[in-house]
Amino acid sequence: MAHALRLARRGLGNVWPNPAVGCVIVQAGRIVGRGWTQPGGRPHAERMALDQAGVLARGATAYVTLEPCAHHGRTPPCAEGLVAAGIARVVSAMTDPDPRVAGRGHRILRDAGLAVTEGVREAEARELQAGFLSRIQQGRPFVTLKLATSFDGRIATAGGESQWITGPQARLHVHTMRMAHDAVMVGGNTAHADRPSLNVRGLTTPRQPVRVVLSSRPLPDLPPEGVMHGPLWRIDAPPADALAQLAEAGITRVFCEGGGLLAASLLRAGLVDQVVGYTAGITLGGDGLPAVGPMRLDRLSDAPRFALAETRRIGPDLFHRWRRIAPS
Repeated sequence: MAHALRLARRGLGNVWPNPAVGCVIVQAGRIVGRGWTQPGGRPHAERMALDQAGVLARGATAYVTLEPCAHHGRTPPCAEGLVAAGIARVVSAMTDPDPRVAGRGHRILRDAGLAVTEGVREAEARELQAGFLSRIQQGRPFVTLKLATSFDGRIATAGGESQWITGPQARLHVHTMRMAHDAVMVGGNTAHADRPSLNVRGLTTPRQPVRVVLSSRPLPDLPPEGVMHGPLWRIDAPPADALAQLAEAGITRVFCEGGGLLAASLLRAGLVDQVVGYTAGITLGGDGLPAVGPMRLDRLSDAPRFALAETRRIGPDLFHRWRRIAPS
């Protein structure tokens, strides 16, 4: 299952509106088939692994990071495919909350006589499926807020200069984060001031993220739509409504890169699930541009809180990742 989870991560940012799933088929202690959801969502992980395993799938065990699908779409249900291939046992990490599945996949397997084990490494699977779960259960994508700041929390000098606060290694890491999200989002002020590309550069990716600008104004002359840049969506709506629209379109994971007003509005509304910070050893002072705009907080207890999940050095800078603490 650990291997299947690693395979599933390859699909992050490339498979929406489908979940990123991994599958490993084992026969007599040997891996005979591996698969992960392919760009655009097809083929599914199970189908890819079954095709690789061929006749060796008969009597084998399939390890799947999410309950096999049970509904007919552009392809037949994976649960039926596992049965038809002669798989003897299925080990799944978690139940699929999609109402079209929600236990039906496991039931198809059991009714056909397969042994089914559920909940193996479920916590890791839920972490991996955070975007898919958020879209299905909350009606909005999972939101990661990125902040690249000076040591004193500033994103630009008083004169507006911001390139570059962090080093090249941190900037490359930002592109790996973009690559693992379905969409990259900025506010209208940032779009007009910085003309950001919002695409993945310096890395090979099968699918560029959707570029989203929350703005009531016409867009500036941003880099054009195309294979290297992906589609560009302008949404004129409050953040909660905008995220609901993105979820309706199939987006599961959003990487928000500013600016300060958008960051503040997302935080104030409780819409940020994760914060990733890149902190440089430079001080810009109180007249520099803050990373987060006014929050209008009267009490410390009203401030959104996050728990440290990860921290490490990237080149000369510090990377830290924080997960939202749900209000008690």
